[in-house]
Amino acid sequence: MKTTLIGAGAIGGMIASRLARSDAPVSLLVRPGQAVRLREQGLRMRENGEVHTTRHQVATDAAELGVQDLVIISVKAPALVQAATRFAPLIGPDTVILSALNGIPWWFFEGFEGPLRGRRLRSVDPAGEIARALPPEQSVGCVVYLAAYVDVDGIVCPSPGEKLVLGDAMPGTGSLLRAERIASLLRKAGFAPEIAKSIQREVWIKLWGNLTANPIGALTGSTIEGMLHNQYTLRLVASMMAEARALANYLGLDLGMDIPQRMQGMRRLVGVKSSMLQDIEAGRALELDTIIGAVSEIGDLAGIDTPFIDAVLGLIQQRAGNAGLWKPPEVAA
Repeated sequence: MKTTLIGAGAIGGMIASRLARSDAPVSLLVRPGQAVRLREQGLRMRENGEVHTTRHQVATDAAELGVQDLVIISVKAPALVQAATRFAPLIGPDTVILSALNGIPWWFFEGFEGPLRGRRLRSVDPAGEIARALPPEQSVGCVVYLAAYVDVDGIVCPSPGEKLVLGDAMPGTGSLLRAERIASLLRKAGFAPEIAKSIQREVWIKLWGNLTANPIGALTGSTIEGMLHNQYTLRLVASMMAEARALANYLGLDLGMDIPQRMQGMRRLVGVKSSMLQDIEAGRALELDTIIGAVSEIGDLAGIDTPFIDAVLGLIQQRAGNAGLWKPPEVAA
């Protein structure tokens, strides 16, 4: 399988390293500065006390790589909005697109049975360019339950956890068979992939925690578990989660758990900083639009009030905007 991974950061680097070490070569499409380092040093990952170095074809222009069998998208949402059209040379009529992203993906409502079927979210794909470059009917969703960081030496350092959940972006387009083939590839690389009946449900379950832990963590500097020990931030988390559950009910998504159960999973993340807090500390662009902005937009489309979500969205937009780490997406007429 001719494979390219876009965005060899912590999670993408972890996936690429393991695929390469399981005899599944993968090319890397990265930024120019990152390309220099990867060509000189290789992709390095520390695992089980050993640093593994893998060598990859590294490109900064998709045209250098040509049409692929599998394209793995592992970039942050702001970069995807800005660069999706540049990925077009990778995509042929039979290319499978695996989206390993945080938050609501561009294909979420394509083919989704429910009141917002076919709806494009402007907070996610402002002008529809992502969907045109990366066709939803060729996409497989992937909810990532992995954690990793890149240390000061540029080495990928994963935390325990191997779970990935895959599923049809658009049921009936053959993507289930594609998901099963990708799951087999990932399983050989040491991951624990699962196939979901509804990938939209799985996206929402993870989002249920992310839309609270990420912005509140970035606003307060608190760890995920720490914000649940303060009675006031605990109430805020619960209120936001109640609003998100109401939206899930509207969309027909049975989450299969209640708010205390979802919080219990968050309480286990002792000492863990949310990705948004890590980004704001490092001066990186924040994924506000797909993680919380999209939920607020869905509330508006559904006619369901989400005052707590909206308030936190406004606060984190102000915080990130003042730091130069977020700007409103350009919305097409």
